[in-house]
Amino acid sequence: MTTTYTVLSEGLEKRFGAVRALRGLDLAVAEGTVCGLLGPNGAGKTTAVRLLTTLLRPDSGSARVAGHDLVREAAAVRRRIGVTGQYASVDGDLTGRENLRLFARLHRVRGPAARARADELLERFGLTGAADRRASTYSGGMRRRLDLAASLVRRPDVLFLDEPTTGLDPASRARVWQAVRELKAEGTTVLLTTQYLEEADRLADDIALVDRGRVAHTGSPAELKAAVGSHAEAVVADADALPRAAAVLDRLTGREPVFDRVRHAVGAVTTDPTLTLPRLVRELDTAGVPLLDASIRPPTLDDVFLRLTGQTTDSKEPVA
Repeated sequence: MTTTYTVLSEGLEKRFGAVRALRGLDLAVAEGTVCGLLGPNGAGKTTAVRLLTTLLRPDSGSARVAGHDLVREAAAVRRRIGVTGQYASVDGDLTGRENLRLFARLHRVRGPAARARADELLERFGLTGAADRRASTYSGGMRRRLDLAASLVRRPDVLFLDEPTTGLDPASRARVWQAVRELKAEGTTVLLTTQYLEEADRLADDIALVDRGRVAHTGSPAELKAAVGSHAEAVVADADALPRAAAVLDRLTGREPVFDRVRHAVGAVTTDPTLTLPRLVRELDTAGVPLLDASIRPPTLDDVFLRLTGQTTDSKEPVA
């Protein structure tokens, strides 16, 4: 079965003065899937979204979005996509309902169709009760939901979400996640940038790990986590037992253990799916290790990024 790619880029590059924000971005997003662009600030995620949504022109490289060339057919690309950026773009002086009807008119949806679509989206995002309040009175989470609703007025083929849940409370984040799942079920292709591994893990079919303006690694969330591995750790009652605990971890993981002598702890990375916590505890007990605590922790965003790229996560992405 041939895969159809709704977003396909090859060698995209973008400079801001002396800064190379993108250094040859290759990306393929299959139709009807959710792709997560994962990486720290400064990796190039937002710049990639701005290019793929025609807000910026690439310095070199090529891309096709919804079947149209990014540069030669920019207007056609814009007609097929929806975009929600990091900051809500709704008009605070208008009500929620008025905002959606305004976006409908901008997309040439008028009359009863515009009113029906606005009502449908208000209900979908849990905003019906606040529909006739000014958006300036909305909470941050409500404004983000209204912004996402506005990007769906036209039913886009491709939806770009640039860190849509940053700063949201758990309930608002859950609503956005549910909306993304529903869009995928309806056949919409979603490109999601995020710094949250949990978000990508729950929503994305595939992840592209961006590092220094390139896609450094790709795979499903499960594949990336398996490549990174979990962190097995033992905390012992007696510092003299650390070498014995380290020998157990070395044998079980095949990795060199790392000591934390302040906490009387030793840990190692494991990619062995058969290494469970009960097994680790049994092996430590058999070796006579006076154990206070043991854990096997799945990887975090920092684990995935640092172990696969070896880079820090404190850089800043240039603002266009």
